[in-house]
Amino acid sequence: MRIVLQVVRKASVSIEGKLVSSIDRGYLLLVGFTEGDTPAVAKKMCDKVCKLRVFPDENGKTNHSLSDVQGNILCVSQFTLYASVKEGNRPSFTSCMKADDARVLYGQFYADLKERIPTLQGGVFQADMVVSLENDGPFTLVLDSKELFSK
Repeated sequence: MRIVLQVVRKASVSIEGKLVSSIDRGYLLLVGFTEGDTPAVAKKMCDKVCKLRVFPDENGKTNHSLSDVQGNILCVSQFTLYASVKEGNRPSFTSCMKADDARVLYGQFYADLKERIPTLQGGVFQADMVVSLENDGPFTLVLDSKELFSK
C-alpha cells in the first residue's frame, strides 16, 4: 500500500464540474494498493497517518499531529501509485491491485480513517476526478507499507 500525503491549506475533489468534497487545513491522501495488501496493512497505514507529527509547534519543529491542529483529511484513491515506467515510456499498471479488490480495501481504509477522523472527506473510487490543492510548505511524504512494516 502506498500513500502520498500532502499537507494542505485546502483541498477539494470535483467530478464533471461539481464539487464532491473539500477540506481546509490537513492532509490530502492519494492512496494506492498492490497485490498482497490486506486489511491489516490498511489498518497499520491508517494508524501511521493519524499519528504522524508533521505540523509545526511554537518553535517551528514538526511536533503536532493532525488531531493536535484539528486538521481534516481528504482521501482519494490513486491506482497509478503502483504504475511502472521501468521499461518503455508508457506506464505499466500490472503491479496495481485489481479494481474490485482495491475497492474493498479502499473502503476498509476509509472506514478505519472515518472512525478516527469524523470529518473525513473522500473522492469517488474509479471516477475521473479533478483534485485541487493548496500545498502547505510544501510538505509531502510517501508512505510505503513494504518499507514501513517489512521485517
